[in-house]
Amino acid sequence: MGTEQRVHEIVIVGGGAGGLELATRLGDRLGKRKRAHITLIDASPSHLWKPLLYEVAAGSLDSYAERLEYLAQGHWHHFRFRLGRMDGLDRARREVSVAPTLDEHGVEIIPRRTFAYDTLIIAVGSVANSFGVPGVMEHCIMLDTPEQAREFHRRHINACLQAHTQGDSVKPGQLTVGIVGAGATGVELAAELHDTTRELSAYGLEKIEPDKSLKLLIVEASDRILPGLPPRLSGAAADRLKELGVEMHVNERVVEVRRDGMLTASGKFIPASMMVWSAGIKAPDFLKDIDGLETNRLNQLVVKPTLQTTRDDNIFALGDCAACPMPDGRNVPPRAQAAHQQASLMAQAICRRFRGKPLLEYAYRDYGSLVALGRFSTVGNLMGGLTGGSIMIEGVMARVVYWSLHKMHQIALHGWFKTALSTYAHFISTPTRARIKLH
Repeated sequence: MGTEQRVHEIVIVGGGAGGLELATRLGDRLGKRKRAHITLIDASPSHLWKPLLYEVAAGSLDSYAERLEYLAQGHWHHFRFRLGRMDGLDRARREVSVAPTLDEHGVEIIPRRTFAYDTLIIAVGSVANSFGVPGVMEHCIMLDTPEQAREFHRRHINACLQAHTQGDSVKPGQLTVGIVGAGATGVELAAELHDTTRELSAYGLEKIEPDKSLKLLIVEASDRILPGLPPRLSGAAADRLKELGVEMHVNERVVEVRRDGMLTASGKFIPASMMVWSAGIKAPDFLKDIDGLETNRLNQLVVKPTLQTTRDDNIFALGDCAACPMPDGRNVPPRAQAAHQQASLMAQAICRRFRGKPLLEYAYRDYGSLVALGRFSTVGNLMGGLTGGSIMIEGVMARVVYWSLHKMHQIALHGWFKTALSTYAHFISTPTRARIKLH
């Protein structure tokens, strides 16, 4: 009588764009056939596509309506979800340590636990990098999570309500939003806030004049906004922000954040009543040299082209928390499209590993960049074989392509049919929904 073979344990830590897509794919391919146990661990009970957080912060997207419950996704796609935040690793015992989960009053709901693995994939994403600048943590809001985005929205709505109901007229500078960092998040947030504040005024907060009461400003250390994108795209975005009245301070590095504004290296003080920090990213601090794994100065796990960590072939990393080399010596940029590509390759690689075949190597394919500049304006560039190089796109075409990126993520999670149905339901319900979330 033979002994029953132990089922392979695959643990995925992080349910972002890459981690959730990977858990879904592996659940459908391996979990459904009982060839492996797939466990997804995340500190949040639900998923929201991170590129949408600027819309949550501006109030144009209801994060509760758009979120996906991990437990439900796991039930539908044959993987297990476990709530918790990873804070340790024991490579010798092949165990992941997960911190206790507390409620809003500090009462322990779930005790500390460990999860055994045969294959571990770390996909915990990134967090804002304060670079040690004094005052950032005390006076700025980050946009790393839906909770932070909702907190910014609450503060902005409350400030607008206060300004509308106060006896005096809106004071100069009373509604000034300062955004540090002119990457995609900062630029998109500024444009979206311009649109949603106009909606607020139209909904009855007539004392708030969008072009006078609200002041939006961006502070960027580089010599142009969107420094990681082509200059032509950066210039088009800058022109659009100027049309919206957004004040841009380039070549200004913030060295201190105070309650009422930001001090730059040149000695300039830029007043602001609310501040958002989006000046850079890093991997979570707990990853730094975790149990001897190689990390870089941004806490990212250094990986081979196979996405295996350099010091343990049974541990993989993907997405923003992975430092994956490209042929030119740079690392793969921290973009949603990279996480999507890596999740697709990783699903194939794990299945090949089960069959004893060699792993595939990841090669980043840049399909271009798109930046939404308000409700009706988008600029970007498309790259690759379809375009024969790089072409710049604007307007309706760019907006449709930008919208399709989120749809691709939904298709990876739900398939074509369910995504089509949910998209149709969204369109037919649009006339009965407020354009901006008012609470």
